[in-house]
Amino acid sequence: MGLAILLCVFGAGVVIGAPVAFAMGIAAAAAFWYEGFPMLITFQRATAGVSVFSLLAIPFFVFAGEIMLHGGIAKRLVKLASALVGHLRGGLAMVNIFSSMLFGGISGSAVADISALGSLLVPVMKQRGYRPDFAVNVTVTSSIAGIVIPPSHNMIIFAVAAGGGISVSKLFLAGVLPGILMCVCLAIAAYILSVKHNYPSDPFPGWGEVGRSAADAIPGFMTAVIIVGGTLSGVFTVTESGAFGAIYAVLLTTFYYRSLSFEAFVRSVTGAVRTTAMVMILIAFASSFAYLLALYQVPTQLSNLLVSISENPIIILLMINVILLILGMIMDMAALILICTPIFLPIAKGLGMDPIQFGIMMLINLGLGLCTPPVGTCLFVGCAVGKIKIEQALKSIWPFYIAILGALLLVTFVPQISLWLPSHFE
Repeated sequence: MGLAILLCVFGAGVVIGAPVAFAMGIAAAAAFWYEGFPMLITFQRATAGVSVFSLLAIPFFVFAGEIMLHGGIAKRLVKLASALVGHLRGGLAMVNIFSSMLFGGISGSAVADISALGSLLVPVMKQRGYRPDFAVNVTVTSSIAGIVIPPSHNMIIFAVAAGGGISVSKLFLAGVLPGILMCVCLAIAAYILSVKHNYPSDPFPGWGEVGRSAADAIPGFMTAVIIVGGTLSGVFTVTESGAFGAIYAVLLTTFYYRSLSFEAFVRSVTGAVRTTAMVMILIAFASSFAYLLALYQVPTQLSNLLVSISENPIIILLMINVILLILGMIMDMAALILICTPIFLPIAKGLGMDPIQFGIMMLINLGLGLCTPPVGTCLFVGCAVGKIKIEQALKSIWPFYIAILGALLLVTFVPQISLWLPSHFE
Protein backbone atom coordinates (compact mmCIF):
# COMPACT_ATOMS: atom_id res chain seq x y z
CA MET A 1 0.00 0.00 0.00
CA GLY A 2 2.84 2.39 0.80
CA LEU A 3 4.37 1.79 -2.63
CA ALA A 4 0.97 2.30 -4.27
CA ILE A 5 0.57 5.63 -2.46
CA LEU A 6 4.08 6.69 -3.47
CA LEU A 7 3.56 5.91 -7.16
CA CYS A 8 -0.04 7.12 -7.38
CA VAL A 9 0.65 10.50 -5.76
CA PHE A 10 3.71 10.95 -7.96
CA GLY A 11 1.78 9.96 -11.10
CA ALA A 12 -1.07 12.30 -10.22
CA GLY A 13 1.38 15.16 -9.73
CA VAL A 14 2.93 14.56 -13.15
CA VAL A 15 -0.48 14.29 -14.84
CA ILE A 16 -1.76 17.59 -13.43
CA GLY A 17 1.44 19.33 -14.56
CA ALA A 18 3.21 19.82 -11.24
CA PRO A 19 7.02 20.16 -11.45
CA VAL A 20 8.57 16.69 -11.26
CA ALA A 21 10.70 17.63 -8.24
CA PHE A 22 7.67 18.70 -6.19
CA ALA A 23 5.66 15.69 -7.37
CA MET A 24 8.40 13.42 -5.99
CA GLY A 25 8.66 15.40 -2.76
CA ILE A 26 4.92 15.31 -2.07
CA ALA A 27 4.75 11.61 -2.97
CA ALA A 28 7.63 10.83 -0.61
CA ALA A 29 6.01 12.84 2.20
CA ALA A 30 2.72 10.98 1.68
CA ALA A 31 4.44 7.58 1.81
CA PHE A 32 6.44 8.51 4.91
CA TRP A 33 3.22 9.70 6.57
CA TYR A 34 1.46 6.44 5.73
CA GLU A 35 4.34 4.41 7.18
CA GLY A 36 4.22 6.43 10.38
CA PHE A 37 7.61 8.07 9.94
CA PRO A 38 8.09 11.65 11.18
CA MET A 39 7.70 14.19 8.38
CA LEU A 40 11.16 15.43 9.24
CA ILE A 41 12.54 12.27 7.59
CA THR A 42 11.47 13.57 4.18
CA PHE A 43 13.62 16.65 4.53
CA GLN A 44 16.49 14.81 6.19
CA ARG A 45 16.71 12.47 3.20
CA ALA A 46 16.44 15.45 0.84
CA THR A 47 19.22 17.29 2.63
CA ALA A 48 21.41 14.19 2.61
CA GLY A 49 20.86 13.89 -1.14
CA VAL A 50 22.46 17.25 -1.89
CA SER A 51 25.16 17.04 0.79
CA VAL A 52 27.61 15.52 -1.68
CA PHE A 53 30.82 17.42 -2.40
CA SER A 54 31.02 16.46 -6.07
CA LEU A 55 27.64 18.14 -6.71
CA LEU A 56 29.39 21.49 -6.23
CA ALA A 57 30.83 20.97 -9.72
CA ILE A 58 27.39 21.32 -11.31
CA PRO A 59 26.97 25.12 -10.85
CA PHE A 60 30.51 25.65 -12.21
CA PHE A 61 29.85 23.43 -15.25
CA VAL A 62 26.54 25.15 -15.94
CA PHE A 63 28.04 28.62 -15.49
CA ALA A 64 30.94 27.85 -17.84
CA GLY A 65 28.44 26.62 -20.43
CA GLU A 66 26.32 29.77 -20.08
CA ILE A 67 29.39 31.97 -20.52
CA MET A 68 30.34 30.09 -23.68
CA LEU A 69 26.76 30.36 -24.93
CA HIS A 70 26.58 34.14 -24.48
CA GLY A 71 30.26 34.86 -25.13
CA GLY A 72 30.40 34.25 -28.88
CA ILE A 73 32.12 30.86 -28.85
CA ALA A 74 29.37 29.26 -30.96
CA LYS A 75 30.11 31.48 -33.97
CA ARG A 76 33.76 30.45 -33.98
CA LEU A 77 32.88 26.77 -33.74
CA VAL A 78 30.43 27.08 -36.63
CA LYS A 79 33.13 28.77 -38.71
CA LEU A 80 35.57 25.93 -38.01
CA ALA A 81 32.96 23.27 -38.74
CA SER A 82 32.00 25.01 -41.98
CA ALA A 83 35.61 25.05 -43.13
CA LEU A 84 36.02 21.33 -42.37
CA VAL A 85 32.77 19.72 -43.56
CA GLY A 86 30.80 22.44 -45.36
CA HIS A 87 31.90 21.10 -48.76
CA LEU A 88 30.04 17.81 -48.30
CA ARG A 89 26.57 17.24 -49.77
CA GLY A 90 24.12 18.94 -47.44
CA GLY A 91 27.08 20.85 -46.08
CA LEU A 92 25.16 23.01 -43.61
CA ALA A 93 23.59 19.92 -42.06
CA MET A 94 27.08 18.47 -41.57
CA VAL A 95 28.22 21.80 -40.13
CA ASN A 96 25.28 21.69 -37.73
CA ILE A 97 26.12 18.19 -36.50
CA PHE A 98 29.87 18.78 -36.28
CA SER A 99 29.32 22.10 -34.48
CA SER A 100 27.06 20.34 -31.97
CA MET A 101 29.81 17.81 -31.32
CA LEU A 102 32.31 20.60 -30.69
CA PHE A 103 29.98 22.85 -28.71
CA GLY A 104 28.68 19.92 -26.68
CA GLY A 105 32.20 19.30 -25.45
CA ILE A 106 32.29 22.85 -24.11
CA SER A 107 28.79 23.64 -22.88
CA GLY A 108 27.63 20.17 -21.82
CA SER A 109 24.04 21.29 -22.41
CA ALA A 110 21.66 20.17 -25.15
CA VAL A 111 19.37 23.18 -24.70
CA ALA A 112 22.32 25.59 -24.83
CA ASP A 113 23.41 23.86 -28.04
CA ILE A 114 20.04 24.43 -29.68
CA SER A 115 19.79 27.99 -28.45
CA ALA A 116 23.24 28.95 -29.71
CA LEU A 117 23.71 26.89 -32.87
CA GLY A 118 20.06 26.72 -33.85
CA SER A 119 19.74 30.50 -33.80
CA LEU A 120 22.78 30.73 -36.08
CA LEU A 121 22.28 27.84 -38.48
CA VAL A 122 18.55 27.16 -38.85
CA PRO A 123 17.75 30.53 -40.53
CA VAL A 124 20.75 30.15 -42.85
CA MET A 125 19.75 26.59 -43.78
CA LYS A 126 16.23 27.74 -44.61
CA GLN A 127 17.60 30.53 -46.79
CA ARG A 128 19.83 28.06 -48.67
CA GLY A 129 16.89 25.86 -49.63
CA TYR A 130 16.82 23.31 -46.81
CA ARG A 131 13.36 22.30 -45.63
CA PRO A 132 12.55 23.94 -42.27
CA ASP A 133 11.67 20.62 -40.64
CA PHE A 134 14.98 19.09 -41.81
CA ALA A 135 16.95 22.01 -40.39
CA VAL A 136 15.16 21.76 -37.04
CA ASN A 137 15.46 17.97 -36.84
CA VAL A 138 19.21 18.04 -37.49
CA THR A 139 19.66 20.70 -34.81
CA VAL A 140 17.46 18.97 -32.23
CA THR A 141 18.87 15.45 -32.54
CA SER A 142 22.53 16.49 -32.75
CA SER A 143 22.17 18.67 -29.65
CA ILE A 144 22.12 15.66 -27.34
CA ALA A 145 25.81 15.15 -28.08
CA GLY A 146 26.34 17.65 -25.28
CA ILE A 147 24.85 15.16 -22.84
CA VAL A 148 27.32 12.42 -23.74
CA ILE A 149 30.50 14.24 -24.75
CA PRO A 150 32.29 15.57 -21.64
CA PRO A 151 32.08 17.62 -19.59
CA SER A 152 28.45 16.87 -18.75
CA HIS A 153 26.76 17.64 -15.45
CA ASN A 154 24.39 14.71 -16.11
CA MET A 155 27.39 12.40 -15.67
CA ILE A 156 27.90 13.82 -12.19
CA ILE A 157 24.22 13.23 -11.40
CA PHE A 158 24.56 9.63 -12.57
CA ALA A 159 27.70 9.10 -10.47
CA VAL A 160 25.85 10.39 -7.39
CA ALA A 161 22.74 8.30 -8.14
CA ALA A 162 24.94 5.21 -8.52
CA GLY A 163 26.12 5.59 -4.95
CA GLY A 164 29.34 7.51 -5.47
CA GLY A 165 31.46 4.49 -6.39
CA ILE A 166 31.90 5.49 -10.04
CA SER A 167 34.75 7.72 -11.20
CA VAL A 168 33.48 10.89 -12.88
CA SER A 169 36.74 11.18 -14.82
CA LYS A 170 36.21 7.70 -16.30
CA LEU A 171 32.65 8.65 -17.19
CA PHE A 172 34.04 11.67 -19.01
CA LEU A 173 36.39 9.46 -21.01
CA ALA A 174 33.68 6.88 -21.66
CA GLY A 175 31.42 9.45 -23.29
CA VAL A 176 33.86 10.58 -25.99
CA LEU A 177 33.62 7.71 -28.48
CA PRO A 178 29.85 7.11 -28.03
CA GLY A 179 29.23 10.83 -28.56
CA ILE A 180 31.31 10.83 -31.74
CA LEU A 181 29.61 7.61 -32.90
CA MET A 182 26.18 9.14 -32.40
CA CYS A 183 27.14 12.23 -34.41
CA VAL A 184 28.55 10.04 -37.20
CA CYS A 185 25.27 8.08 -37.35
CA LEU A 186 23.33 11.35 -37.54
CA ALA A 187 25.68 12.65 -40.26
CA ILE A 188 25.05 9.51 -42.33
CA ALA A 189 21.29 9.98 -42.01
CA ALA A 190 21.62 13.68 -42.90
CA TYR A 191 23.81 12.88 -45.92
CA ILE A 192 21.32 10.33 -47.28
CA LEU A 193 18.47 12.81 -46.93
CA SER A 194 20.58 15.58 -48.45
CA VAL A 195 21.30 13.47 -51.52
CA LYS A 196 17.63 12.53 -51.79
CA HIS A 197 16.48 16.17 -51.66
CA ASN A 198 19.51 17.52 -53.57
CA TYR A 199 20.56 19.95 -50.84
CA PRO A 200 23.52 22.21 -51.73
CA SER A 201 27.17 22.09 -50.65
CA ASP A 202 29.81 24.83 -50.42
CA PRO A 203 33.23 24.80 -52.09
CA PHE A 204 36.17 23.77 -49.90
CA PRO A 205 37.77 27.01 -48.62
CA GLY A 206 41.29 25.62 -48.44
CA TRP A 207 43.48 24.42 -45.60
CA GLY A 208 44.59 27.97 -44.87
CA GLU A 209 41.06 28.93 -43.88
CA VAL A 210 40.75 25.72 -41.87
CA GLY A 211 43.91 26.65 -39.96
CA ARG A 212 42.75 30.21 -39.27
CA SER A 213 39.34 28.99 -38.09
CA ALA A 214 40.98 26.39 -35.84
CA ALA A 215 43.35 28.96 -34.35
CA ASP A 216 40.38 31.19 -33.53
CA ALA A 217 38.37 28.34 -31.99
CA ILE A 218 41.11 26.51 -30.06
CA PRO A 219 41.13 28.90 -27.07
CA GLY A 220 37.46 28.06 -26.55
CA PHE A 221 38.28 24.33 -26.57
CA MET A 222 40.68 24.92 -23.71
CA THR A 223 37.69 25.21 -21.38
CA ALA A 224 36.91 21.52 -21.91
CA VAL A 225 40.62 20.67 -21.72
CA ILE A 226 40.92 22.39 -18.33
CA ILE A 227 37.82 20.66 -16.93
CA VAL A 228 38.41 17.17 -18.32
CA GLY A 229 42.21 17.26 -18.34
CA GLY A 230 42.44 18.63 -14.83
CA THR A 231 40.19 15.86 -13.55
CA LEU A 232 41.94 13.06 -15.43
CA SER A 233 45.42 14.19 -14.44
CA GLY A 234 44.51 14.32 -10.76
CA VAL A 235 45.66 17.93 -10.51
CA PHE A 236 42.11 19.05 -9.70
CA THR A 237 39.04 17.41 -8.27
CA VAL A 238 35.92 17.52 -10.42
CA THR A 239 34.67 20.53 -8.47
CA GLU A 240 37.98 22.38 -8.72
CA SER A 241 38.17 21.66 -12.47
CA GLY A 242 34.69 23.11 -12.92
CA ALA A 243 35.66 26.22 -10.97
CA PHE A 244 38.85 26.82 -12.95
CA GLY A 245 36.98 26.12 -16.19
CA ALA A 246 34.37 28.75 -15.32
CA ILE A 247 37.05 31.31 -14.40
CA TYR A 248 38.90 30.61 -17.65
CA ALA A 249 35.68 31.00 -19.66
CA VAL A 250 35.01 34.40 -18.10
CA LEU A 251 38.57 35.63 -18.69
CA LEU A 252 38.66 34.26 -22.25
CA THR A 253 35.40 35.80 -23.42
CA THR A 254 36.05 39.09 -21.60
CA PHE A 255 39.70 39.85 -22.34
CA TYR A 256 40.72 37.64 -25.29
CA TYR A 257 37.64 37.45 -27.49
CA ARG A 258 36.16 40.63 -25.96
CA SER A 259 32.71 39.34 -26.83
CA LEU A 260 31.12 39.08 -23.36
CA SER A 261 29.16 42.20 -22.53
CA PHE A 262 27.93 43.01 -19.03
CA GLU A 263 24.36 42.23 -20.08
CA ALA A 264 25.47 38.84 -21.42
CA PHE A 265 27.35 38.18 -18.17
CA VAL A 266 24.20 38.92 -16.16
CA ARG A 267 22.18 36.58 -18.39
CA SER A 268 24.82 33.89 -17.89
CA VAL A 269 24.72 34.24 -14.10
CA THR A 270 20.92 34.27 -14.04
CA GLY A 271 20.71 31.21 -16.30
CA ALA A 272 23.29 29.31 -14.24
CA VAL A 273 21.51 30.10 -10.96
CA ARG A 274 18.14 29.07 -12.37
CA THR A 275 19.43 25.79 -13.82
CA THR A 276 21.44 24.92 -10.71
CA ALA A 277 18.48 25.58 -8.42
CA MET A 278 16.25 23.34 -10.53
CA VAL A 279 18.80 20.52 -10.57
CA MET A 280 19.52 20.71 -6.83
CA ILE A 281 15.84 20.72 -5.86
CA LEU A 282 15.31 17.75 -8.15
CA ILE A 283 18.24 15.84 -6.62
CA ALA A 284 17.03 16.60 -3.10
CA PHE A 285 13.48 15.29 -3.47
CA ALA A 286 14.58 12.44 -5.72
CA SER A 287 16.78 11.24 -2.86
CA SER A 288 13.73 10.89 -0.60
CA PHE A 289 11.84 9.18 -3.40
CA ALA A 290 14.71 6.76 -4.15
CA TYR A 291 15.05 5.94 -0.43
CA LEU A 292 11.45 4.75 -0.38
CA LEU A 293 11.90 2.74 -3.60
CA ALA A 294 14.77 0.93 -1.90
CA LEU A 295 12.71 0.49 1.28
CA TYR A 296 9.94 -1.19 -0.74
CA GLN A 297 12.55 -3.35 -2.56
CA VAL A 298 11.46 -2.11 -5.98
CA PRO A 299 14.84 -2.85 -7.63
CA THR A 300 14.73 -6.47 -6.46
CA GLN A 301 11.11 -6.94 -7.49
CA LEU A 302 11.67 -5.43 -10.93
CA SER A 303 14.80 -7.54 -11.41
CA ASN A 304 12.83 -10.68 -10.57
CA LEU A 305 10.09 -9.61 -12.99
CA LEU A 306 12.51 -9.10 -15.89
CA VAL A 307 14.24 -12.41 -15.19
CA SER A 308 10.87 -14.16 -15.08
CA ILE A 309 10.17 -12.90 -18.61
CA SER A 310 13.55 -13.99 -19.97
CA GLU A 311 16.95 -15.01 -18.66
CA ASN A 312 18.65 -13.96 -21.89
CA PRO A 313 20.90 -10.93 -21.13
CA ILE A 314 20.26 -9.47 -24.59
CA ILE A 315 16.49 -9.56 -24.08
CA ILE A 316 16.76 -8.07 -20.58
CA LEU A 317 18.98 -5.19 -21.79
CA LEU A 318 16.55 -4.54 -24.64
CA MET A 319 13.67 -4.42 -22.16
CA ILE A 320 15.60 -1.97 -19.96
CA ASN A 321 16.22 0.23 -22.99
CA VAL A 322 12.55 0.14 -23.99
CA ILE A 323 11.46 1.06 -20.45
CA LEU A 324 13.94 3.95 -20.36
CA LEU A 325 12.82 5.14 -23.80
CA ILE A 326 9.17 5.18 -22.74
CA LEU A 327 9.94 6.94 -19.46
CA GLY A 328 12.15 9.44 -21.31
CA MET A 329 9.14 10.49 -23.37
CA ILE A 330 7.16 11.57 -20.32
CA MET A 331 9.69 12.69 -17.68
CA ASP A 332 12.66 14.99 -17.26
CA MET A 333 16.11 13.48 -17.83
CA ALA A 334 17.72 14.38 -14.50
CA ALA A 335 14.76 12.98 -12.55
CA LEU A 336 14.93 9.71 -14.45
CA ILE A 337 18.66 9.37 -13.85
CA LEU A 338 18.08 9.74 -10.12
CA ILE A 339 15.10 7.37 -10.01
CA CYS A 340 16.13 4.70 -12.52
CA THR A 341 19.83 4.32 -11.72
CA PRO A 342 19.29 2.61 -8.33
CA ILE A 343 16.69 0.34 -9.97
CA PHE A 344 18.37 -0.73 -13.21
CA LEU A 345 22.08 -0.48 -12.39
CA PRO A 346 22.06 -3.56 -10.09
CA ILE A 347 20.26 -5.52 -12.84
CA ALA A 348 22.82 -4.46 -15.45
CA LYS A 349 25.71 -5.31 -13.11
CA GLY A 350 24.14 -8.71 -12.51
CA LEU A 351 24.27 -9.29 -16.26
CA GLY A 352 27.97 -8.44 -16.31
CA MET A 353 27.64 -4.90 -17.71
CA ASP A 354 30.18 -2.38 -16.45
CA PRO A 355 28.51 0.50 -14.52
CA ILE A 356 30.30 3.05 -16.72
CA GLN A 357 28.93 1.43 -19.88
CA PHE A 358 25.46 1.40 -18.33
CA GLY A 359 25.77 5.09 -17.51
CA ILE A 360 26.60 6.02 -21.11
CA MET A 361 23.78 3.78 -22.38
CA MET A 362 21.34 5.53 -20.04
CA LEU A 363 22.49 9.02 -21.04
CA ILE A 364 22.04 8.32 -24.77
CA ASN A 365 18.69 6.67 -24.12
CA LEU A 366 17.30 9.50 -22.01
CA GLY A 367 18.88 12.06 -24.33
CA LEU A 368 16.66 10.67 -27.08
CA GLY A 369 13.73 11.35 -24.77
CA LEU A 370 14.57 15.06 -24.93
CA CYS A 371 13.78 14.89 -28.66
CA THR A 372 10.45 13.08 -28.34
CA PRO A 373 6.98 14.30 -27.32
CA PRO A 374 5.17 14.87 -25.04
CA VAL A 375 8.00 16.11 -22.75
CA GLY A 376 10.75 16.74 -25.30
CA THR A 377 12.50 19.89 -24.11
CA CYS A 378 14.97 19.96 -27.00
CA LEU A 379 12.19 19.35 -29.53
CA PHE A 380 10.14 22.23 -28.15
CA VAL A 381 13.10 24.64 -28.11
CA GLY A 382 14.19 23.58 -31.61
CA CYS A 383 10.72 24.11 -33.07
CA ALA A 384 10.53 27.52 -31.39
CA VAL A 385 13.91 28.50 -32.87
CA GLY A 386 12.95 27.19 -36.30
CA LYS A 387 9.46 28.70 -36.08
CA ILE A 388 7.66 25.50 -37.11
CA LYS A 389 4.99 23.35 -35.47
CA ILE A 390 6.01 20.25 -33.57
CA GLU A 391 3.73 18.16 -35.79
CA GLN A 392 5.68 19.30 -38.84
CA ALA A 393 9.00 18.27 -37.31
CA LEU A 394 7.72 14.87 -36.17
CA LYS A 395 6.63 13.87 -39.66
CA SER A 396 10.23 13.72 -40.90
CA ILE A 397 12.37 13.19 -37.80
CA TRP A 398 12.23 9.38 -37.81
CA PRO A 399 15.50 8.83 -39.82
CA PHE A 400 17.36 10.68 -37.07
CA TYR A 401 15.61 8.62 -34.38
CA ILE A 402 16.81 5.49 -36.19
CA ALA A 403 20.37 6.86 -36.31
CA ILE A 404 20.42 7.50 -32.55
CA LEU A 405 18.84 4.11 -31.83
CA GLY A 406 21.56 2.48 -33.94
CA ALA A 407 24.25 4.19 -31.86
CA LEU A 408 22.39 3.21 -28.66
CA LEU A 409 22.32 -0.47 -29.62
CA LEU A 410 26.03 -0.43 -30.45
CA VAL A 411 26.86 1.17 -27.09
CA THR A 412 24.59 -1.36 -25.32
CA PHE A 413 26.10 -4.49 -26.85
CA VAL A 414 29.68 -3.44 -27.71
CA PRO A 415 31.32 -2.61 -24.37
CA GLN A 416 34.61 -1.38 -25.84
CA ILE A 417 32.92 1.65 -27.41
CA SER A 418 32.45 3.02 -23.90
CA LEU A 419 35.27 1.31 -22.04
CA TRP A 420 38.23 1.51 -24.43
CA LEU A 421 39.32 5.02 -23.46
CA PRO A 422 38.83 4.61 -19.69
CA SER A 423 40.81 1.36 -19.80
CA HIS A 424 43.86 3.26 -21.11
CA PHE A 425 43.85 5.71 -18.20
CA GLU A 426 43.62 3.29 -15.30
